[in-house]
Amino acid sequence: MKRDLSVVKVGGSLTADEGRLRAILGGLAGSDDVIVPGGGAFADAVRADQAALGYDDARAHRLALDAMTRMGERFLRLEPRLLSARSVAACALPGRTRVWDPAALKAGHPEIPESWDVTSDSLALWLATELGAARCLLLKSVDAPSGAGPAELSRLGLVDAAFPGFAARFRGEIVIRSPDRCKAAA
Repeated sequence: MKRDLSVVKVGGSLTADEGRLRAILGGLAGSDDVIVPGGGAFADAVRADQAALGYDDARAHRLALDAMTRMGERFLRLEPRLLSARSVAACALPGRTRVWDPAALKAGHPEIPESWDVTSDSLALWLATELGAARCLLLKSVDAPSGAGPAELSRLGLVDAAFPGFAARFRGEIVIRSPDRCKAAA
C-alpha cells in the first residue's frame, strides 16, 4: 500500500442538494485523498438518451465517463481547494485533494468493460487498486448492510455488477456509507 491514501467516490445521489454537496466536498478538501465523482443526473441523461436512440453500451460507457467529468467540474467549482487530476499519476501526487477526471479511459482500457456493468463505483475501486490506496470509501445516500460482501452489495443494487470482480483485485479496505454516518464516526 502507498501512504494512507483513500479514494472517495461521491455518489451521484448526493449531488442533488448543493448545500450538502458543498459540506461533503469541504470536509474532504485539505487531505491527500482522491475524489471520484459519480455521474448523477448527467449519467441518468445518458441512460435515457441510450434508451431513446438505441446506441450500444460502449458508446454509453464513454458518455457516462463524460458525465463523471462534468460532475467533477461541478465539484471543482463548488470547492476551490480541490484540484483536477487527469491521470492516475496526477492522482498519486500528495499535497492537495484531487478530483479524478476519467476522460483518459474513453480510449478504452483492457481491465474495464465498456458497459453499464461498470459504473463509478467499480471505477473508484479500479483507481484505488492502481494507486495502491489503503481504502476505497463509497459515499452513498444509504449505508451498506452490516457484513455484506461485494457480491451481496451488487445483488442488492447498491453497487454495479462488475464491483465484485474489481473488489477481488483491491487489497485495501472497502467502506460504503452515507456522509451522515461518516460525520458520526469522526
